[in-house]
Amino acid sequence: MKVSRYKKDDPVSYLLGATVVMEYLINKPGSVKGVILHPKFNAEETILKIKDICGRNHIPLSTEEKPFNILSQKENCFVIGIIEKSGGRIEEGNHVVLVNPSNAGNLGTIIRSQIGFDVKDLAIILPAVDVFDPKTIRASMGALSRIRVETFESFDDYRARFPDNNYYPFMLDGSVRLQDTEIKAPFSLIMGNEATGLPPEFSGIGQPIRIEHTGGIDSLNLPIATGIGLYHATKSTFSGK
Repeated sequence: MKVSRYKKDDPVSYLLGATVVMEYLINKPGSVKGVILHPKFNAEETILKIKDICGRNHIPLSTEEKPFNILSQKENCFVIGIIEKSGGRIEEGNHVVLVNPSNAGNLGTIIRSQIGFDVKDLAIILPAVDVFDPKTIRASMGALSRIRVETFESFDDYRARFPDNNYYPFMLDGSVRLQDTEIKAPFSLIMGNEATGLPPEFSGIGQPIRIEHTGGIDSLNLPIATGIGLYHATKSTFSGK
């Protein structure tokens, strides 16, 4: 199969690794346009599963080495998937809102955490890192196949679509402690850029909250802060299970 180094404007993206490919084959097979196996890949059970799903969904499957030299230099990557990129639209309910995220690995980790806490809608305020970057998809371990993602030109555009959500910007200005806050559904957990956080004007939106920690660090990184926020927001859902 023909592949090329990924560019943001490409109509397709790539899944790197057997786990990521299987997530898409199971959860979103209609977006998979092809699967490539490395000649040295010898996990027979996984190969049989891939062949079965590809056969049932008429997904082209080949075994060749050259695409791996182009797309992945990692020695532990033995399966590549080709997916068609498509625009998304989030639904009413609980959301994570990322304002200008800039790191593909962080974005993928947050997407994976969202699945863990059953929050399946992600709003991204532009400018932002590419959600379809293979690094993002791999960091999500394929969880991108199980959430809805929509990009917005501005936070005002997002707020106009979801005026009834309860907004919780994570920031210091005007904030209360997370443990003292009851997060009410439908909620929007609003997180800022990794380096700059949220702009000051977010202190006047909803109820700003902060995650307190010792002075040994200046801040928590974005995926950890988002994970803590997701846990606090959804913990009642999982109590008693």
